[in-house]
Amino acid sequence: MPLTENLEKRGEWLFRWRSFLPLIIVPFAIWITVNSDSYPPFDDLNWLVTCFSISLLGQTIRALTIGYVPKGTSGRNTSEGQVALTLNTKGMYSLVRHPLYLGNYFMWHGIMLYAGSYEFVIYFTIAFLLYYSLIAMAEEKFLKGKFGEEYIDWADGIPAFIPRKLIWTHPGVFFSFKNVLKREYNGAFAVFVSFATLDIAHNYRELERLEMSDYMQYMLGVSTVCFLIMRTIKKRTTWLDVEGREFIKS
Repeated sequence: MPLTENLEKRGEWLFRWRSFLPLIIVPFAIWITVNSDSYPPFDDLNWLVTCFSISLLGQTIRALTIGYVPKGTSGRNTSEGQVALTLNTKGMYSLVRHPLYLGNYFMWHGIMLYAGSYEFVIYFTIAFLLYYSLIAMAEEKFLKGKFGEEYIDWADGIPAFIPRKLIWTHPGVFFSFKNVLKREYNGAFAVFVSFATLDIAHNYRELERLEMSDYMQYMLGVSTVCFLIMRTIKKRTTWLDVEGREFIKS
């Protein structure tokens, strides 16, 4: 099998499981946290705010993408494979071809930085680039086959992950905060849980007992209540349903 085709096959497999495979990195992050020198000190609130702000940047990028997604969006994932009725070229897609993956990077970057090892962040960045490049190859192969010259013309002027220019093209639809809540409440809660888990690991390294900092207990408690409320609303009501908007998975 030619190398390019082999890489695309691997990318297709990763695409199907892209929501779960990043979780493999969590045990490594915990191990690094327990064995790192934690510089700056993990209990410095300014450092926590810095790391959390980076994750929040990633969440914001994802929200700006999902909030403007119209019905029939490109790149959805189903049990039958990828599905696309329309090609996204506006909003965040007017800046980069894969804004959701860019958002994922910053969300995870803040968490990995909180582990306390700059070397680990570098390794994570390299792994992220390889991982999502393979996924992007498979996704772009599908979109090129689906939309042909329309996709090629758009992709030629838009970088994959790093914007070359910040010229925003309005999507032509209103921003749907409900769509963001429906899609993102799980991921947002996972960010809080990840920070809390690493906080416990830091405390175990320093105090040799499983303990969570007071401020982290408060953050986790509030986020848990919000998560349960959102889950109840989604499962038991139609309040988050927005006509003409798509529930995408990336």
